[in-house]
Amino acid sequence: MKILVLGADGYLGWPQCCYFAKRGHDVLGVDNFARRNFHTELGADSLTPIQSMEKRQRAWEATGNKPIQFRRGDLCDWGFTEDVIATFKPDAIVHYGEQPSAPYSMIDREHCVFSQVNNVVGNLNVLWAMKMHAPGAHLVKLGTMGEYGTPNIDIEEGYIEIEHKGRKDTLPFPKTPGSFYHLSKVHDSNNIMFACRMWGIKATDLNQGIVYGIETDEIAGNEALNTRFDYNSFFGTALNRFCTQAVAGIPLTVYGNGSQTRGYLNIRDTMRCVELACENTPEGGKMRVFNQMTECFSIKQLAELVQKAGAEFGLKVDVQAVDNPRIEAEDHYFNPVHTALESLGLTPTHLNDELVRTVLGTIQKYKDRIDTDQVMPRATWK
Repeated sequence: MKILVLGADGYLGWPQCCYFAKRGHDVLGVDNFARRNFHTELGADSLTPIQSMEKRQRAWEATGNKPIQFRRGDLCDWGFTEDVIATFKPDAIVHYGEQPSAPYSMIDREHCVFSQVNNVVGNLNVLWAMKMHAPGAHLVKLGTMGEYGTPNIDIEEGYIEIEHKGRKDTLPFPKTPGSFYHLSKVHDSNNIMFACRMWGIKATDLNQGIVYGIETDEIAGNEALNTRFDYNSFFGTALNRFCTQAVAGIPLTVYGNGSQTRGYLNIRDTMRCVELACENTPEGGKMRVFNQMTECFSIKQLAELVQKAGAEFGLKVDVQAVDNPRIEAEDHYFNPVHTALESLGLTPTHLNDELVRTVLGTIQKYKDRIDTDQVMPRATWK
């Protein structure tokens, strides 16, 4: 297939390009390097050193695999987005190209507005370019499980059958997002659903859980192909932050009582999920939704995993509760359905001591790059 990867310089975008190129697909990556600029703005950096795109491309070609093409540009620039899709004419468009941080969207008015304009307008440009120049293409859009919030019922995969006053219908699952970032993803989902219904576009919305892991099979062992590993309070996940704190000798900072529960999946599973979505193209006219996750953990459970794995490294890992900077339910029901991708062939990777130890080992390799000032929360919802 001809696969267009939007957000190709990111944590998931770059290894996804390598994953598809390894399998012989024609891959064109697009990015405006905003993620790198966000970190410069915040005075933060990836723990793993990452190369320029040009060096990454050369390092990838040196492996003997199919080259990865790349174009630099902003999806909010209509002329650029239209030209990319009109000239490349992709079979599939994998859309990672958005501002991905809830805390970043909550810093202040400017960051909130930027996050929503960047994400919503960029996605709308992609939809219009598809309508005009690639109506047969399949959009595989990375959403988030955070769109749903934490309802007191099981979370279905995108849609729910309801009965009201004696009548039944299947409707989009209600969403109660927890940040302006998550709201932007809900707006995306609604816009994609509308475009599918109006124009017959083919789209799969992957409501992704929190991704962990540093390496995929395609980039492992080649430092020039590193993807990023963020541990700061804006872009780093709780698990990344805990593992980094453990190596740095800092108590693990559990927000509130630590009962907050979310869905997780390994980075290798993310690559496979996107591949399965691309290989199994839906019919046009209705947005298909998959909950892309494999298991659930509370923040306390993650801290306990890191504490146990750290002890095997000889690390003394303490846990410290801190005031929760977010406004969120800490004790809640959380039971998402996530069977669609497994029915297509996903064999889940489960988070365990061994995987945590692998992450700890990589962090120890780059221990001198840890900036301990970056791990405490610097944005609040209040």
